[in-house]
Amino acid sequence: MYQGLSISIVIPAYNEEKGIGTVLQQLPSYVDEVVVVDNNSEDRTGEVASSFGAKTVVEHRQGYGWALRRGFAEATKDVAVSMDADGTYPSEQIAEIVDLLQRDNLDFISCSRFPLIKADVMSSRNVFGNKVLTLIFGLLFWRWLQDSQSGMWVFRRRILPLMHFEGETWEFSSEVKIEACTNPYIRFREVHIMYHLRIGYSHFHSLRKAIAVGILDIRFLIQQRFVRRRARQHKLYQQLHPLAKQASIK
Repeated sequence: MYQGLSISIVIPAYNEEKGIGTVLQQLPSYVDEVVVVDNNSEDRTGEVASSFGAKTVVEHRQGYGWALRRGFAEATKDVAVSMDADGTYPSEQIAEIVDLLQRDNLDFISCSRFPLIKADVMSSRNVFGNKVLTLIFGLLFWRWLQDSQSGMWVFRRRILPLMHFEGETWEFSSEVKIEACTNPYIRFREVHIMYHLRIGYSHFHSLRKAIAVGILDIRFLIQQRFVRRRARQHKLYQQLHPLAKQASIK
C-alpha cells in the first residue's frame, strides 16, 4: 500500500530466468501484489518467479499482448504497474509516479525512456526504430509522445473497462497508449524515467526480427487509425458512457 492505494505489478515473461529473480528482489516493500505471466517459457522463469512469492500464471497464447492482457485480468489492486522481466525498468521510481498520479488526479501514466540518460543501455538500431514508430504514432493519432513503445505504465485499474484491446504481440505497447491518450474519459500523461541495461538475452537480437516487429506495428497503427478504431469507437463510447462518467468523477 502506498499513498492509500494498493499496487499490483504485472510482468510478462518469456525465457527470462536470468532476470526475473533480480527484478522481483528489487521491488519496493509497499507493493501489494506481483503477477508474473509465464508466456510458455522453455526455461525456469515460472519456477524462479514463484520462489520469490509472485503470483505466477501461464498464458498459453504466445505474445506480449496476450501476456499483458492476462496479467491485467489477474491483477486485483487499485493501481497496476507494468514492467519487463529483464531489469530495464526502474521499480525505484514507482513511488514518485504514484505520487504524480495522486497529486494531479491522473488515470494513466506512460513512462518514457527517452531521452536516454545512459546511451549504452539501448542499441542505436533500437533507438532509431523507436523514434520512427513514435513519429508515425504521432502523425496518425496527433498525440505527440516521446516513447510510444515503452513497456512501463502506471494506471488506475478501474479504467480497464474503458479500453478495448486487440493487440496480441508487440503491437500491444502502442495500442495501450492509443486507448489511454485518445480516450476523453482517461486523464493521461507521459513522464520520463531511468532505463537500465538488460539482464539476459534480448528478444530483438537480429535485424530481421526488429524489422519484422516494426512492420507489424506500423500496419497495426494504420489499421487502428483508419479501419478498426473508426468502426467501433462511437459505439464503444456510447456503451461505456455511464461507466466513463463515473470513472471521471472518482
